[in-house]
Amino acid sequence: MPTNPDMNAILVLALGVGVGHTLLGPDHYVPFIALARAGRWTMRKAVTVASLCGVGHVLSSVIIGVAGTALLKNIESVTGIEAARGQVAAWLLCAFGMVYAVWGVRRGMRARTHGHPHVHADGTVHNHDHNHHGEHVHVHVPHAPLAEGRRGSITPWVLFTVFLFGPCEPLIPILMFPALRHGWWSMMVVAGVFLLATVATMVAVVVVGVHGLRAVPIDGNGRWAVAFGRYGHALAGIAIVGCGAAMLLGL
Repeated sequence: MPTNPDMNAILVLALGVGVGHTLLGPDHYVPFIALARAGRWTMRKAVTVASLCGVGHVLSSVIIGVAGTALLKNIESVTGIEAARGQVAAWLLCAFGMVYAVWGVRRGMRARTHGHPHVHADGTVHNHDHNHHGEHVHVHVPHAPLAEGRRGSITPWVLFTVFLFGPCEPLIPILMFPALRHGWWSMMVVAGVFLLATVATMVAVVVVGVHGLRAVPIDGNGRWAVAFGRYGHALAGIAIVGCGAAMLLGL
C-alpha cells in the first residue's frame, strides 16, 4: 500500500468518521445498554453482543461496497442499495422494539403483587400476597421470540440480524471509493480502520452506559425500582423503538 499524504488523510478520516458516526447514531449503543440493564446481562455479554453486531454492521457494508465496485462500478447504485438497507434496518428495529415492549409489559403485569384469600377448615381467612416475577414466563416455550433463559434467549441474534441490514452510510462514498484510487488493498485497509473505530466506540459507550445504569436500582419497592425492575424490559423496548424511529427520520 503506497504511503502518501492523500492516503494518510483518508486513514485519519476513516478513524474520525468511524468514531463520529457511531457517537451520533444512538442505534449503535442504546439497544445494548437498555437490554443489558433490563436483562441483567454481564458486562462480558454486553460487550460481546455489541462487538459482534458492530462487526456484522460494518462488514455487510464492506461486502456491498466491494461487490458494487467490482460489478456495478457506479457509486450511485451502491449508495442506493445502502439507503434501501437503511430503511429495512429501521423498520426491523422498530418492529423488534415494539414486540419486546409488549412482551415487557406483559411480564411486568405478571410481576405485580396480588392476593388470594385462603379459607381454612376452622374458618380462619387470610390473604396470601405474591407475584409471578420469579416464574419462568417464556423459558420453556420453544417459539417464544424473547425467551429469558440464558440458553433460550435469541434477543442477541435478533439484534445481530438487524445490524446486518444497517448500513454504514459514510463508508462507501466517503472512504472506500476514494481509497480505491490507491488499489484494492488500500481500500480494505481503510475499511478495516473504520471497522475498528466503529466497534471500539460502540463497546466503549456500551461499557460506560451499562456502568451508569447500574446505579439505578431495580430491586426493592421504591418508585425507580418498580419502574426499572418490573417494567425494565418494556422500557428497553420503547428505547429501541425510539432508535428505529430516529433512523426513519434521518436523525
